Amino acid sequence: MGRINIEDNARKFIKQDDIHEAAHDKNLWNAVMKRGKVASEIPEWEELRNLASQIKEHTLTHLDHYIDEFVTKAEENGIKVHFAKDADEHNAIVYDILNSHDVKRIIKSKSMLQEECGMTPFLEKKGIDVLETDLGERIQQLSNERPSHIVMPAIQKTTDDIAKLFAEKIGTDPNDNDENSLTEAMRNNARPKFLVADAGMTGANFAIAETGSFVVCTNEGNADLTASIPPLHIASIGIEKILPKKEDLGVFIRLLSRSALGTPATQYTSHFSGPRKGTEMHVVLTDNGRSKRLSLDKFWESLKCIRCGACMNVCPVYRRSGGLSYGATYSGPIGIILDPTFDMDMYSELPFHSSLCGSCTEICPVHINISDQILEWRKVMMENKKTPFGRRLAFAAADRLLGSPKAFEKMEKTAFNMLNILPKSILENSKLDPWVEDRELPDVKKETFRDWYKKNRSKND
Repeated sequence: MGRINIEDNARKFIKQDDIHEAAHDKNLWNAVMKRGKVASEIPEWEELRNLASQIKEHTLTHLDHYIDEFVTKAEENGIKVHFAKDADEHNAIVYDILNSHDVKRIIKSKSMLQEECGMTPFLEKKGIDVLETDLGERIQQLSNERPSHIVMPAIQKTTDDIAKLFAEKIGTDPNDNDENSLTEAMRNNARPKFLVADAGMTGANFAIAETGSFVVCTNEGNADLTASIPPLHIASIGIEKILPKKEDLGVFIRLLSRSALGTPATQYTSHFSGPRKGTEMHVVLTDNGRSKRLSLDKFWESLKCIRCGACMNVCPVYRRSGGLSYGATYSGPIGIILDPTFDMDMYSELPFHSSLCGSCTEICPVHINISDQILEWRKVMMENKKTPFGRRLAFAAADRLLGSPKAFEKMEKTAFNMLNILPKSILENSKLDPWVEDRELPDVKKETFRDWYKKNRSKND
């Protein structure tokens, strides 16, 4: 797969009609407003954010110790722990476990790590049927699309989209676009499949070193069904999800859902400490580039992320371009700083898909310096010549121009003449510059601020 053309992808989302972009923007902004309300009701909100950031920083800088502690305690609890260095190893371990139990059907709750590893298509090629139990993830699975959002996977779709999809895939009435009716239809379609599943798979929001247990937060209770009905439970957990103590959960549980959806807590906060009698529980602790990221001085703080999606909700670029335009597992501001660590060539354009307004940094519950990292990734892409030659040439010219007051003054006069002399058809030729395809160039006044200042300033200045 080549470089992701995020501009073209975003353009397709925006121009498909007058509905999707506006609805996407509105729904996400509503989450931001709700987050602001519930955060304001907690006097110690900023203290919680600071504490969460400190806990994450401490854990990441002592990660080897806490991984060892988690593994020891988990194995004492009867959990079988496996280590995966990358996506291929993760998928191979999962398949070996399933194959050894002659598993043909699995149900799974939402897991960004499993998505990151491409686990579902891998298992399907091996002849294993995989059913997503999260409603949003199931919608995306039926659409053959990756999640559009970390928390709200199908947020880019309207109820009309979903009604059409369900009519095609599960035989519902295409004219029934009632949210409750559509949810009930999917529940009735999926629940019988839960009962015949051979294995269940989950991710984890947090893993506790002190107890060897892990926590999954959902609003549909699907993780509980996934883990409790089949006789085999496999949890995929990124090594950065580990927290030192169970008391740390009090900080993160209070932050997670408030930041994500503006609700006090998820409907279900499920703790898993070991297998039930007569069943097996496996944990696949996965690196997949996390250790490498931890060694990067300017980017290691991205490992603090608790996958709340608040930075996506507040981002003006993400809200208007849609999550699928990023062409990656992770989209929005957090995706911009995570995805290049997986493939710098493929995701080289992502750091430029940002206004650098800083809203993502301001809202992050664990104080990740997201906007600073986006800027640093731009520098990395330029230095490693991962951007188009024309852009590098333009930035080099801008550097020389903006570094010389005399050259800048001459440019002002030249730009005025060009914009007023050259035909509009040339200046607004989208083939020469895609930026102008959806924009009109502004009128440029002959008198610059520099001219005005020289003319009007006092002689005493």
